[in-house]
Amino acid sequence: MSFKDKVVIVTGSSSGIGAATAKLFAKEGAKVTLVGRRVEKLKQVERECEILSGIKPLTIVADISKDEEARNIVNKTVDHFKQIDVLVNNAGIVTAKSILDTDYVTEFDRIMATNLRAQVVFTNAALPHLLKTKGNIVYVSSVAGTLPMAMSSNYAASKAGLDHFSRSIAAEVASKGIRVNIVSPGPVKTEINRDSEFSDEQMEAMAKYFPLGFISKSEEVGELILYIASDKARSITGSTFVLDVGVSLTGLNSIGDALTQLTCGPQHMPEPARNMYHGKSLDRESFGPRKGTPMFGFE
Repeated sequence: MSFKDKVVIVTGSSSGIGAATAKLFAKEGAKVTLVGRRVEKLKQVERECEILSGIKPLTIVADISKDEEARNIVNKTVDHFKQIDVLVNNAGIVTAKSILDTDYVTEFDRIMATNLRAQVVFTNAALPHLLKTKGNIVYVSSVAGTLPMAMSSNYAASKAGLDHFSRSIAAEVASKGIRVNIVSPGPVKTEINRDSEFSDEQMEAMAKYFPLGFISKSEEVGELILYIASDKARSITGSTFVLDVGVSLTGLNSIGDALTQLTCGPQHMPEPARNMYHGKSLDRESFGPRKGTPMFGFE
């Protein structure tokens, strides 16, 4: 899957799925624009990409939730590389937040600004350039967009909106030769996990509660993105590719059980935590991360 002379923008590329994806594109010869907010981590990914491809990436530190910064990423990429062939809309945030919290709406707006509005702005800004190259867009969504996710309804709503936006755009631009697809991960080993206060050992312990018995790696998601963006997938558009170790087969109940087991122990699993994804009441403090921090590794 050669991407020689192709220009690829990857948002959220300082770590996790974004970093893995950027490096995979670089390995296949692509000219990559890296986008993120953490300078040192971006620089590390930049160095790794340059070693893989021999081409120095364009590295842009930006807050994509701000419209002007999102548009500037597209403009700077075209100024630097003269074209855009692939846009990977990967950046996203997730936090544990109850609808009963007084600051829920504030957090809802923050989630939507990054997870949905920024993707709309990027798409609007990039499409004129993708028309010239007959390029394609890959959106990184989540199984939370199709499954109820207690304590993260804001995140789930943002991904549901992204899914429908993506499919609608796919229908609109297919006749113009542009493909648009969605990758929908479930549990993935990323820095979101570490930020959520769960150790690597705890994350491994969670895995036995998922149908396939393990947690996906960022590189696996990146490889799927690479395939979808390649000419090998030229007949595919408007499709959603689920990579979730089988979580969709059980709903998100298995994640609730895993969190409960880790934080409460098998000998006393309180009813509120056990019922986290069964639509019943939940005392957040009984099972997991402190208020406002990422709850689980959905990229």
